[in-house]
Amino acid sequence: MSVIVECLGMVPPCKRCKKLEENALRAAEKLKAEGIEVEIIKRDVMSDEVTEKYGILMSPAVVVNGVVKYNGKLPDQRVIERVIREAPDFSQSFKYLDISNFT
Repeated sequence: MSVIVECLGMVPPCKRCKKLEENALRAAEKLKAEGIEVEIIKRDVMSDEVTEKYGILMSPAVVVNGVVKYNGKLPDQRVIERVIREAPDFSQSFKYLDISNFT
């Protein structure tokens, strides 16, 4: 299973944004032992890229596989682990897609 976690925060990061990244990194490390690959991406919550994709969010925010899970809250490591485990496994979504009949 492969999951992308976006940690959205202020640049430069405030204490809460730094803590979010720490919690996400710890969760990713723990889940790696369970066979779940987690990619952590830090993004500026005020960037054009983020606001165009997710709208205006409060900092910090957590996005898992493109879905905003927390907005303006600081989830602890266990909560981040839970939302990662609950994320759909998109790595297998198109494994058996037969494109031979597409025109």
